[in-house]
Amino acid sequence: MTNKILTYSAALLLLAATAFTGCKKLDDINHDPTKPTTAEPQYLLAGAQKATMDLLYSGLQNGYIAMHYAQYWSANSRTDDSRYKLDEGNNSTMWNNLYRISLNNLETIVRQNSTKPATPELAVQTAVARVSSCWIYQILADAYGNVPYSSTFQLDAGNLKPAYDDAKGVYTHLLDTLQAQIGILEGNKGVVAKGDAIYQGSSEKWAKLAHSLMLRIAIRMADADGAKAKQIIEAHYQQAFSSNDDNAQLVYLNAAPNKFPFNDSEREIPDFFVSATMMDYMQSTNDPRLPIYARPSKDDKALKGMPYGWASADATRPSPGHFSYPGVQIYSATMPGILMNYAEVEFILAEAAARGMNVGEAATHYTNGIKASVDYWKKLTNSNGITDAMVDQFLAKVPYSAADWRNVIGTQKWLALYPQGFQGWFERTRLNFKKPGGQDLFIAPVSGSMDASAPFVPYRLTYLVTEQSQNQAAYNDAAKAIGGDQKGTKLWYNKF
Repeated sequence: MTNKILTYSAALLLLAATAFTGCKKLDDINHDPTKPTTAEPQYLLAGAQKATMDLLYSGLQNGYIAMHYAQYWSANSRTDDSRYKLDEGNNSTMWNNLYRISLNNLETIVRQNSTKPATPELAVQTAVARVSSCWIYQILADAYGNVPYSSTFQLDAGNLKPAYDDAKGVYTHLLDTLQAQIGILEGNKGVVAKGDAIYQGSSEKWAKLAHSLMLRIAIRMADADGAKAKQIIEAHYQQAFSSNDDNAQLVYLNAAPNKFPFNDSEREIPDFFVSATMMDYMQSTNDPRLPIYARPSKDDKALKGMPYGWASADATRPSPGHFSYPGVQIYSATMPGILMNYAEVEFILAEAAARGMNVGEAATHYTNGIKASVDYWKKLTNSNGITDAMVDQFLAKVPYSAADWRNVIGTQKWLALYPQGFQGWFERTRLNFKKPGGQDLFIAPVSGSMDASAPFVPYRLTYLVTEQSQNQAAYNDAAKAIGGDQKGTKLWYNKF
């Protein structure tokens, strides 16, 4: 597949956009896909959002890459992936789909709307598209480092080989863009954007998400530029998510093609087990979320994690029935695609307070983050088995410690981000946390031959192989700028 960032055909864009037709959470976007006309913005918006979620929660990208790198899961048969031997097909699909489908759709919305008479509805729809683009660009910058940004989609200028922008500069542009969209969204309260599959077009909810994404970006750069992070977080935290009612997620349905992309409603998924890394720690603290995160093993109906990266060729490895698959809800056809949730915001604020920012008490935000996560999963699964007493006992086992904030907040934020593999991986490498008290939480793959360029955990994904030949000059400049196109090359904000 060529690397050139080209416009997809109208037919393919329409197909992507209408894949969610029939979802009761969306506006009615039925139309005639046989007409060779340019796709309308509402179809492009729904298509971009669903295409992004489908990729972020695919077994190929989330499962074989991100859930391994976050060490939430361990592989059953394809154990090379859990030893960081990146599948280039999966890597290529991630890059190409985010640029060619998702970001291209969103950029097309902005261009189309800019040629029409200005209305509040178009202003909000354009703002939603731009906030959505910021969400995606941050994922790309956190996964790869320097990425094409300012020169992408300049097709009128004949630019088919875009340069790579410095990732720190991308962050600055994202913050500026989000700030501008907040002004538009807050200035158009009550206006609804057509085609939005996340919040059904609510300008107020998208403004809250934009504030919350500002926090995500700022805390990730806190070790590299603490002063700027402090300024942003203190300015935006009061307008960010304040309850689980604000969560940004795409609701999937138990009907094709609108099912959660990695579900076992039609077949068993034997590819992954819950890692012993996560399982053992959650068991040690009596975490009430564990029966939701994992299901009992087939052999003895017990919750058992598999040591990370245990090769299937190892004769000492027990049979697959010995270990626990991910939980029933995690593989449900109606599992939501999470963009960002309230628990993450509270853990961001807990860390911000621990760093001395003026956002309230770290311990309070930390406790709020845990409670928000537990409550989210309890309500999502209609679980009556999680009682207030259980939550109180759990909180007593994982108390906040100011002297050990990086490990304490890091472990609980990591657990709250499950099954958001990419966000869990980004936070693992950024905070470089251990168990509270300082004992190691994560382990290197326990057997088999590892990728020597990332012997413990990758800090980034390597660029596409095709970039080296088809966009060679830009690739060479980017690889040199980041310190080498290796999995072990740290991102600009990785200081620990």
